[in-house]
Amino acid sequence: MAASDETTTHAPTPPQAGSAGTGSPPEPVDHAGADARMPRWLPRAVVLVLALVACFQLGSWAFHQLIGLLVNILIAFFLALAIEPAVSRMAAHGMRRGLATFLMFIGVFIAVAGFLTLLGSMLAGQIIEMVEGFPRYLDSVIKSINATFHTDFSRLDIQESLLRSDWLRTYVENSATGVLDVSATVLGGLFKLLTIALFSFYFAADGPRLRRALCSVLPPSKQSEVLRAWEIAVAKTGGYLYSRGLMALISGIAHYILLVILEVPYAPALAVWVGLVSQFIPTIGTYLAGALPMLIAFTVNPWYALYVLGFVVIYQQFENYVLQPKLTSKTVDIHPAVAFGSVVAGTALLGAVGALIAIPAVATLQAFLGAYVKRYELTKDADASTARQRRRVPWPRWW
Repeated sequence: MAASDETTTHAPTPPQAGSAGTGSPPEPVDHAGADARMPRWLPRAVVLVLALVACFQLGSWAFHQLIGLLVNILIAFFLALAIEPAVSRMAAHGMRRGLATFLMFIGVFIAVAGFLTLLGSMLAGQIIEMVEGFPRYLDSVIKSINATFHTDFSRLDIQESLLRSDWLRTYVENSATGVLDVSATVLGGLFKLLTIALFSFYFAADGPRLRRALCSVLPPSKQSEVLRAWEIAVAKTGGYLYSRGLMALISGIAHYILLVILEVPYAPALAVWVGLVSQFIPTIGTYLAGALPMLIAFTVNPWYALYVLGFVVIYQQFENYVLQPKLTSKTVDIHPAVAFGSVVAGTALLGAVGALIAIPAVATLQAFLGAYVKRYELTKDADASTARQRRRVPWPRWW
């Protein structure tokens, strides 16, 4: 039994398909099916791209919705930087920062209210004079038209035709609708002013706490740079407003003396107008400031308007070449071309707000970059080629 088991032979295993022993060709591999399968990373990549696009669209929508609030916060931040030196000085003498900030806001409010009151009284007086003299002007115009074209118009007939015209009825209806639009605009402006005042108050009153909170989320190496940039911004913005305020005071006093000498009415209001508009509205402020005194002086005497124009031009040259370099040399000493370019860029980005904050922003950036940009000593060739050469003009000899 055991011998039979040992002599039992096993049946040979049939050759497998495609083996080398049979000589048959191997079966082809289905590569098309393997390539048609989607990679595992592709769905995740598609979901990630769609999520990024959705986040970008959402962020863009939120930015356009909040652009007004962001501009108001930017204005409030620069106002807080402007009053920061005065608030810090009062706080150093023992006054609470909240009270010091409140007193500064009260002072600014009184100054603005006084300016608007003076300007409003001047405009109201001129409007009343124009309304009272309008019938006289209309009669003179009608008389000249009748004499020239041989017509027979009268002021009463013109008034009755205007009162009965459809044009006046349509104009009154549109004006009633426009009153609502103006009211909404005024309310929106008041809300913006309240928002700016609230944010600027908190920025100025809680300035140290805000800087502490900002530095607490930064590494120690970056905290000193942030504090340095903040101090530079405060110094440049405050210095800009200080120098502009001082030049506005000098300009107002000089123009007030001229208007009093010429006996032009509303001299105090016109002097305040010239001082503030010429200094705090860049580029075109000088022309806007001088136009109103010239117009009022023209009503007194046409020659007085030329006197005012000549004085404005002469004083502008004195301010540009004598007064302004001395006052701004230690505060916002930037090149006039850079200042003009910054105003144009600020106007293009943020309109009138950008024009107002462009110069202190550029001065802050220039000072901050100047503290970190390394400067080298000029070589002899560079010094000789860039030095200003003064040519001696020979005086003519008459002997």
